[in-house]
Amino acid sequence: MTDSRAHSRFTPDLFRDLYRIRRVEEEIARIYPTDKIKSPVHLSIGQEAIAVAVCRALRPEDIVFLSYRSHAGYLAKGGDLRAMVAELYGKATGCAKGKGGSMHLVDTEHNVMGASAVVGTTIPHAVGYAYAMQLRREPRVVVSFFGDGATDEGVFDESINFAALKHLPILFVCENNGYAIHTRQQQRHFVSNIAERARVRGIASEVIDDDLATLLGRAEDAVASIRRGEGPRLLECLTYRWKEHVGPGEDFHLGYRTREEAEPWYARDAVRLSGEALSPEDRSRVIDEVEKEIAGAIAFAEESPFPERDELYRDVVAEAR
Repeated sequence: MTDSRAHSRFTPDLFRDLYRIRRVEEEIARIYPTDKIKSPVHLSIGQEAIAVAVCRALRPEDIVFLSYRSHAGYLAKGGDLRAMVAELYGKATGCAKGKGGSMHLVDTEHNVMGASAVVGTTIPHAVGYAYAMQLRREPRVVVSFFGDGATDEGVFDESINFAALKHLPILFVCENNGYAIHTRQQQRHFVSNIAERARVRGIASEVIDDDLATLLGRAEDAVASIRRGEGPRLLECLTYRWKEHVGPGEDFHLGYRTREEAEPWYARDAVRLSGEALSPEDRSRVIDEVEKEIAGAIAFAEESPFPERDELYRDVVAEAR
């Protein structure tokens, strides 16, 4: 059911957050074939609404951990755009100094604590961080973003069990796009309800369809519940990626999914719908601002230097203080 509170939030700022992520990734897809981008890319096109809705419910001091499909979460939480694009280019000015690429985005200044290329690994990292905050009595919320494929890893069940046991201040957000690479969720599980699996472990959980208004309202409710000390929550957000698993193109020719399956998801595109809710003047102003910012970020990345050879030996082990 659509949360009616959220309709009034279809503001220029909301459209800006969504449009900015979409256009950054469209530019990544455009540039990728030139080989200027030195990293594999897992695009969030079609899935932007989840990261935007969740991060709009957070405070600056709250923490997010991301999967390898991390661009949307990184930008929605406030990650530096120029540093992100430079990282994809493998440049020294990148957020991981050009050594991590698309799958290892990090911006600790904005409490983006890092993405990982290994499926499911940031779930226990987020749980550990939430446990540390609880022990320190820090009034912050941790969010763990992951895909439905990550729930196939044993560490998912271990992590949600520990979070429930310790009553941790963490929100688990499953961006369920229905596929683990090319394998449909229903081919991997007899019972495919991820929220139910978390509920059995003692975590308040719900399944949310890909409706922007609903996402905004339910994310806000979940975060508020955690702030009240009511324990961890899980949101299973149904969505659909428009591009191939990794790379800038489409993959319907592979035969594991069809364009007809995708069409209903295209029709409820949150970027388009949030833009249509604005006046033409507001929409044009946001688009102009975002396009200039993205052009500047790309120019910054292309003009930045590659890392020096000595950078290979830095950040390998912790240095004594």
